[in-house]
Parts: sequence; C-alpha cells; structure tokens
Amino acid sequence: MYHWMPTSFNMSDEFQKLVIRINPPRVTIDNDSSKTATLIKVDSAKNQGSLLNVVQVLTDLNLVVKRAYISSDGDWFMDVFHVTDQNGNKLAEDNVAELIQQSLQRARTSRLMKKSVDLSAAVEQKAVELTGRDRPGLLSDVFAVLTDLKCNVVAAEIWTHNSRMASVVHVTDEETGDPIDDPDRLAKIKKMLLYVLEGNRDTRGANTAVTVGSTHTGRRLHQMMYADRDYDTSGTECGSKKDHKKPIVNVEYLVGKGYSAVDLRCLDRPKLLFDTVCTLTDMQYVVYHAAITAEASEAYQEYFIRHMDGAPISSEAERQRVIHCLEAAVRRRASEGVRLELCGDDRVGLLTEVTRIFRENGLSVARAEVTTRGSQASSVFYVTDSSGGQVRRETIEAVRKEIGQSVLGVKADECLKSPPMEVPEFSLGSLLRTKSEKILSSLGLKKASP
Repeated sequence: MYHWMPTSFNMSDEFQKLVIRINPPRVTIDNDSSKTATLIKVDSAKNQGSLLNVVQVLTDLNLVVKRAYISSDGDWFMDVFHVTDQNGNKLAEDNVAELIQQSLQRARTSRLMKKSVDLSAAVEQKAVELTGRDRPGLLSDVFAVLTDLKCNVVAAEIWTHNSRMASVVHVTDEETGDPIDDPDRLAKIKKMLLYVLEGNRDTRGANTAVTVGSTHTGRRLHQMMYADRDYDTSGTECGSKKDHKKPIVNVEYLVGKGYSAVDLRCLDRPKLLFDTVCTLTDMQYVVYHAAITAEASEAYQEYFIRHMDGAPISSEAERQRVIHCLEAAVRRRASEGVRLELCGDDRVGLLTEVTRIFRENGLSVARAEVTTRGSQASSVFYVTDSSGGQVRRETIEAVRKEIGQSVLGVKADECLKSPPMEVPEFSLGSLLRTKSEKILSSLGLKKASP
C-alpha cells in the first residue's frame, strides 16, 4: 500500500520538530555555586548553530560571560556559562531562564522554517545594507543622501575594519513614519547610496541592498564583512605595522581525536564571545568542545572544532584563513578611538548635522550605534582623527561646543590621555595551566606537540 505525501514534505525537518517537542531546551539558573557569578546551564538536543543561539541570547540580554564550558559530542550539547550583569553583579531576575528557553525555542523553530531571527528586535523593519571602502566623511555623506531622499534613520549600526565599511541602516518615511514600500523609491535609494559608496577609489566594489525581516544585526554585519573579505590584510598598511592590540590566534591539529584546536587570546570586551562563535559558525565549523575564561582585562578562548563535513582543518592555507578571520572578528567591534554619546530630542537631519560637524573637524567614525526611542535619539560614535590616530582633546571640545555639550558627551575621557594597552606575548604553556584547559584535558583532548 502506498501513502501519498506532499512533495514539499521534509522528513528530516519533521523529525527535528519532534525531537524539539520531546526534548525542549532545559535551562537552569544557579546563584549558589559561585560567589561572584550566576551559572546558567543549558542542556538540549544538538543542532547546527545551537551554541550560537545560546550565546546570541546571552548577548542580547546584555549579560557578561566570565567563564564558559561547552561540550556537544554526539546528539546532545551541555553548556555552562558563568555570567554577571554589566555592573559585575550576579543576576537578580527570576525570569532569565524562561527568557533564554523561549528565545532558544523561537530560534530553533525559525531555523526549521528557513527564517533568520533577531532576538533583540521587537518588530520587522526595512533595512538598507551597505558595504564598501571606508573613507573620512563617508558616514556623513550616507546620512545626507538619506535626508535628501526624505528617509528617517530610526536605527543603524556601522562597523569599519581594514579600510572596509559595513552598515545596516533601518529607515522609515520621513513624513509618515511608515516603512518605505514603493519599489521605485527603494531602487532610487539604492542607486544614490551606491554612488556615494563607489566614489572613485573603490576598486574592490561596493554594494547596497534593501532587506525586510529581523535578521540579527550583529550577525549580519559579520556576514557582510566576511563576504567583503575584510580579513584579507595582504599588501595592506595595517598588515605591515606592529599592532599591540592585535589578537593572538593559534590553530593546531589534535592528534588522535580528529579535531582542530583553536586558541584565542586578546583584550576582553563586551560581545567578544558572540563575535568569535558567530564567525566560526559562518565559516561552517562546528564547535564540539570549548572553554572560555575572561580574567581582568584579558580573554582566553579555546575551541575544538571540525568542519561541517566532519573533517578537521586540513591545510596550511585553511589554517591561516581561520586565524585571519578570527582576528578580523575580534577587531571589527573593537572600541577604537574616543567614545562620544549623543542623547537628546530626535529630529529630521540630526545625524546628518552631527556627522557633518565630525567631518569638518577632521574626525572619522570608526564605529557607530544609532538608536531612537520615541522622540529621543541615543547614539554612540567611536571617533579617530582622519588617519585613524588619537584625537586631540581640543578637537573634541570644539565639536561638543558646536553640537551642544549637554547633548554630546565623552564617555571614556581616558581615551584622550592613556596609551593603548599591550597584549602580553602569547604562550601556549600559559594556556595549558588555566582551569579551562584542565577541564578539557580531563575529556582526553591533548594537543599535538609543536
């Protein structure tokens, strides 16, 4: 007897949905085992991207990961995260476990439905995605074009790295506040912004796109810069200079286990774990075990990975690519320059005016986060001088005076006077002595000798 089944029916997807219903993610909160951090324990059926989903939720909840231990061999993964709030305190919220569990279930369901989800987004918005060569005044030109085209910027995030720029800008109609749906108008916006991006110097090529949905902005920016090959430093000036802030990445083959071991050491900062896990996931690697430690100002991350096809890193070229891509992942969101915070009443053309003043005073925006809440504008800009160097205090004060000292504040004044912190020389032996390494060693994970 034959049973008819729709051609669109996917047995694999249906089985995964059944597994999720039978074995939903289990999240427990432990505030007793540690005096300094809250332990979040996650047990779930293993799925491609499971680790990234968990880390994304923690990041969107603005939690700081001090330590983490990950194990996902077989069909199950078990993660333990030692977290605090942004002030270094243990968590007080009683509903953190529920939030994480609901978010993981939404992410899994959306993946089975072939959708991408931004767990921090409340509604779907229309976004303009831009990639191209970075240059002084570029952001000012982009905002000026959007203002001329009667677009209101309600949110935006801009990254620059290795002379490249990527941004996701959420826009609405200036008059109505509604999403812009007219295809001709959208085509004009893309065309005019492409002119700005291309200029007369972008030999690699610029790109604009309009998207609808709620793709996670941080992950999308990583994908855009990875596709734009911002990790390629061959022949560039930044690749030839000695850089004390450069992350230290080491990749080795793990004898007898079929894994590749990735060690990362750099200055600690918010969202670092998300950035590295996101990059490994987008490069089609699966993390089977990992240990994360953040002590004082330094972060140590160790991953045991295989490609999705089950193979470890198999060539020197692939090894170097992983190293360069992880270095880029760390640097893209690094807080270069002076942090300026803009907070005040929102109005049409505000961003155009502010970024024009930056440009006229010789400031270059290295990174920016733009948000609006109701009638209030709240934005953060990291600025350097036009050559990427340190900004003079007199320049900052002149800019603040022109914009309004009560509107534009300097968050990290020490950036104006303190030299950059150096990352100590890498020592594989020092990593072997960490607590995280001892835990992984207990699993039988031994590195190959140099």
